[in-house]
Amino acid sequence: MEFRVSDELLGVIMPIIVYWVYSGMYILFGGMDKYRLHSRKDENEKNLVPKSVVVKGVLLQQLVQAIVAIILFKVTGDTAGDGTGEQSSPVVLARQFFTAMVVLDTWQYFMHRYMHHNKFLYRHVHSQHHRLVVPYAFGALYNHPLEGLILDTIGGALSFLISGMSPRASIFFFSFATIKTVDDHCGLLLPGNPFHIFFRNNSAYHDVHHQLYGTKYNFSQPFFVTWDKILGTYLPFSLQKRPDGGFEVKPEKVCKES
Repeated sequence: MEFRVSDELLGVIMPIIVYWVYSGMYILFGGMDKYRLHSRKDENEKNLVPKSVVVKGVLLQQLVQAIVAIILFKVTGDTAGDGTGEQSSPVVLARQFFTAMVVLDTWQYFMHRYMHHNKFLYRHVHSQHHRLVVPYAFGALYNHPLEGLILDTIGGALSFLISGMSPRASIFFFSFATIKTVDDHCGLLLPGNPFHIFFRNNSAYHDVHHQLYGTKYNFSQPFFVTWDKILGTYLPFSLQKRPDGGFEVKPEKVCKES
């Protein structure tokens, strides 16, 4: 008897598996001090939450995302394509992926920025993510549950619906988006990393946002820096070698701390 896993089920579980596998790779790379944006000492001392709590928080968010994804696939089951025929043509898939990227970036930029400017939401919701002053890979989805629902879960649902992609296509898109999000939080600048070659929005770019001087800048995530550029929240930076090894991100203009 042949056992077949449905596209919908793979669409739910693959981004979760990819998250922990890709994060695990960066844990193995964590000892590569000459590529780190912060020292291991800073990672242990500056962060305001233990890693065990981070793991629990991420698992909770992934559970919520899985439930919403299951509901979404059930609701759209009769109308979503199955990834065959015209739906799977390279041109159609490229258009759907690009549309989903733009939708996700747009939603997350404005929601993310609003959570910084609304003092109540920042204090009670978004500040949880900023307990990670020194980001690391498996902390990428460490958020308040409400933030995870608004930014990631609803943002992902909108990108799926507006792009018109099939459940099969969503497996690849959300796995890719997960890898990109983890990479942005990995705290490493590894040579030859394709995300750093093709995307200006990378681990160094997002590290700026996690520092005190950068909390009102570099909101864009996870793909492009377009909205930061258009709306004046882009903070340019340079990379300097640290005497003890690794890199340090330095802003190239004076900015107001918040």
